[in-house]
Amino acid sequence: MYLGNDRVSVFGCLATAFFVGIFWTCGVHGQRPLPLRQLTFRGTDGEPVSVGDATLTAVCFLGTECPLAKLYGPRLQRLADRYADRGVTFLGVNSNLQDSPAEIDAYAKKYVLEFPMIKDADQSIADAFEATRTPEVFLVDSGGMIVYQGRIDDQYEPGISRAHPTTNDLRDAIEASLTGAPIDQPKTTGVGCLITRATKMNGTATSSADVTFNADIAAILNEHCVECHRPGEIAPMALTDYDEVVGWGQMILEVIDQKRMPPWHADPDIGHFVGQRRMSDEARNKIAAWIDDGMPQGDAADRPPLPQWPSGWQFASEPDVEIAIRDRPFTVPAEGVVEYQYFVVDPKWTEDRWIRAAQVIPGDASVVHHAIVFVRPPDGSSFHGIGWMAAYVPGQRAVALPDGHARLVPAGSKLVFQMHYTPNGHQTEDLTRVGVWTVDREDVTHEVFTRMAIDHEFEIPPGVENHVVKMAVDSFPPNSRMLGITPHMHLRGKSFLLLANRPGGQTEPLLRVPHYDFNWQHWYEFAKPVNLSDVDSLEMSVSFDNSTGNPFNPAPDDFVSWGDQTWEEMAVAFFDVAIPRGGPHYRVQPTVSLSPRERQQREQRMEEHVTAFLDQMDVNADGIVERDETPVTFQRFGFNRIDQNRDGRIERDEISAAAAERL
Repeated sequence: MYLGNDRVSVFGCLATAFFVGIFWTCGVHGQRPLPLRQLTFRGTDGEPVSVGDATLTAVCFLGTECPLAKLYGPRLQRLADRYADRGVTFLGVNSNLQDSPAEIDAYAKKYVLEFPMIKDADQSIADAFEATRTPEVFLVDSGGMIVYQGRIDDQYEPGISRAHPTTNDLRDAIEASLTGAPIDQPKTTGVGCLITRATKMNGTATSSADVTFNADIAAILNEHCVECHRPGEIAPMALTDYDEVVGWGQMILEVIDQKRMPPWHADPDIGHFVGQRRMSDEARNKIAAWIDDGMPQGDAADRPPLPQWPSGWQFASEPDVEIAIRDRPFTVPAEGVVEYQYFVVDPKWTEDRWIRAAQVIPGDASVVHHAIVFVRPPDGSSFHGIGWMAAYVPGQRAVALPDGHARLVPAGSKLVFQMHYTPNGHQTEDLTRVGVWTVDREDVTHEVFTRMAIDHEFEIPPGVENHVVKMAVDSFPPNSRMLGITPHMHLRGKSFLLLANRPGGQTEPLLRVPHYDFNWQHWYEFAKPVNLSDVDSLEMSVSFDNSTGNPFNPAPDDFVSWGDQTWEEMAVAFFDVAIPRGGPHYRVQPTVSLSPRERQQREQRMEEHVTAFLDQMDVNADGIVERDETPVTFQRFGFNRIDQNRDGRIERDEISAAAAERL
């Protein structure tokens, strides 16, 4: 073991380790010794790489397909450039079983990494450092002491993407070490992808093993994972080959146990939905047993074929119309947070269109997290709902409406693309498009339109862990059915509950999302549409977590109200309704005689509603709400519902009329 210059201090550390049983207590501030110069570092070409006599050496464990390693690779290079003339050396180490030297070279070239890349083929370097994840960084001083271990900064975590880091752990550790100051946090929790150890492998086992990749695991992955985890899709690694899968074995089990994969957030005990992603306990336990047994490959004859997915349009024919977001691609940056992008396109339709199916195809699926296409009808047109046309979410298959069902798009309408991009560490371009399949009006038996439940009058206090906002919708058209629903909140969204209130006081839960995740905008399509004819109202409870315990929370000390930005909040639910074509879009309310007292109470509630609406929306306090005074989302999906005369202004009588429908 290399002892460095201070043999006495190292002897003291060894003595402590003898009695306490752990090296981590050695040195100050959690330092521990590491025989850096006794380790063998070899590049991807197999040639030795000299560690040198650097003042500090940053050993960075990286993987070619780990999403966080992709995001942080360029950032590590910037740090390497910044400190190169101050005696700080950076080394990249790849200990992944599944990454070949050629793949490591391609990764370094793609993300322009100029520091040496090491292939840790026998994982001896990972074992010496006790590295567990990529990216994880170890800062070693000239005496062979690890002075910092952990993350680079806190901007990215699995499922979390902050606009900027709030702590720069590696940079601060380098600065402190160079100036001789103590490191405030010498050890932080590494985040990223697990490094599966070679000791877990036993690929030679065949038919004698109880669970093998070919006979058991491949079929599970085909059913639950490969639709997204294959070349060309947004998922970061392909889980189609044994040699690739074994390198992710422990990581696969971790994301399953953490309920991060497969991505599905509905309570399994409430409702049944089309395309629901649920992995059974039996399947999970097979994966765990396979890993414990050494991940044997098994007999090749037992391997099921890969499913075949259409790579383009998923219906039997080409679309009748194909429309792109614009005439040139949108540039997605290498990193950071990209706010929702909205592209307005005029398809130049001079006649009404009935849409029986629509499919969104991303231009670059590796960065398109989701896309929604809305219809913006011309002013004064006969149009109902908010204009939802189609959506794309990774892994969801495009589904045509039931036979005889279609959406009406009035002549002169424009299409609005809402795009959510997630950078992947490499600047790229996207040109998403939507394909539309039409049907003749005479063949339409049911019109489908999207309604919205919304509350934009809430305020979430600072630090509150469970702030609940209630929403309700009633006045459904006769003979109508609800086909599906999408709840929408932002980073503080915690849970969602949908109840159907039926005559006689009966209440039926239809959907519960106990752990809402802003990263996944699920469309929950009911396996059996909900008959709304015997539903008095749909009641929704939306809860928010504005506490420090919410890792997504951008500002726990803020009061939070409605807003389009992700650091603000929304309480919205979109749901599809089908009605017989030509029928009324709202239930005709029976005439009810009210007592003078009941009439007075109703008028008071209406006046309170009007006052609250004006207080929030009427920015210049002139008693009239102009379109540009309202949030962008309300402009697109709520303004025209209240602006009955389509003059671009909402006045008191129009607010009162809208309130009368609700109250």
